[in-house]
Amino acid sequence: MNAYVFPGQGAQFVGMGLDLYEKYPIAKELFLKANDILGFNITEVMFNGTAEGLKETKVTQPAIFLHSVILSKVMGDSFKPDMVAGHSLGEFSGLVANNTLSFEDGLKLVSQRALAMQKACELKPSTMAAVLGLEDAIVEKICTETEGIVVAANYNCPGQLVISGEVTAVEQACEKLKEAGARRALMLPVGGAFHSPLMEPAREELAAAIANTTFSTPSCPIYQNVPTTAVNSAAEIKKNLMLQLTAPVKWTQSVQQMVKDGATIFTEIGPGKVLQGLVRKIEPSVTTQAPELTD
Repeated sequence: MNAYVFPGQGAQFVGMGLDLYEKYPIAKELFLKANDILGFNITEVMFNGTAEGLKETKVTQPAIFLHSVILSKVMGDSFKPDMVAGHSLGEFSGLVANNTLSFEDGLKLVSQRALAMQKACELKPSTMAAVLGLEDAIVEKICTETEGIVVAANYNCPGQLVISGEVTAVEQACEKLKEAGARRALMLPVGGAFHSPLMEPAREELAAAIANTTFSTPSCPIYQNVPTTAVNSAAEIKKNLMLQLTAPVKWTQSVQQMVKDGATIFTEIGPGKVLQGLVRKIEPSVTTQAPELTD
């Protein structure tokens, strides 16, 4: 079975999508439509901007979403997913790809999500850190024993977990994790504590936007970050999506479940190859690939 997976924040690069824009009329049409919907020229930042400009949350999230969704549209009839999943932001790309959300509604939600997250980041100094070489249970235990807010946020693959929370709490947890034998506990250059309780103001804002958006029955199941199992109901997808910003991204568990349910080929749709690498570490027996485009 074919699983299609969609990356999240961090996969962006200057020039992303330009090849699609220049080569495929459908891509050009959707990129220009995106400029109108967003109210600023995102294509200019994506194609000709700076790495710094592309790193702005209000730009990064819509940019990655656009690259992923437009790539799936360009594939035409060869895009035939049996299941989809997305890493954090990538879940919105997956929901357009499996026809749960329209392109327009998906882009509007992603833009609102980015702005709400930016606002939440400004309320309190917060950050994230990557922890390598420790079992999940040890990382979770140290987070609960650390004073202040710090939680396991991204279960990326076995031995790679990202923690998230208040700056001082994350710093303290990193020291304890190194003492416990972590190969690395490295602060990440991010503006806030994504997938932690500190995102509650953003979650409330996004939940209101999601509640007012039409969700259709998906054309194939999506394995959401919450609850990591196959979801086929529009109402269920909507409810789970409202929880996503403050809940951890259980990528390892989602991929394991997809393989249990029959996935043998994972195709990453979007910029970069991060998810292909993670999938191989989670389930070495499966095939991973980028999409092949025809002229």
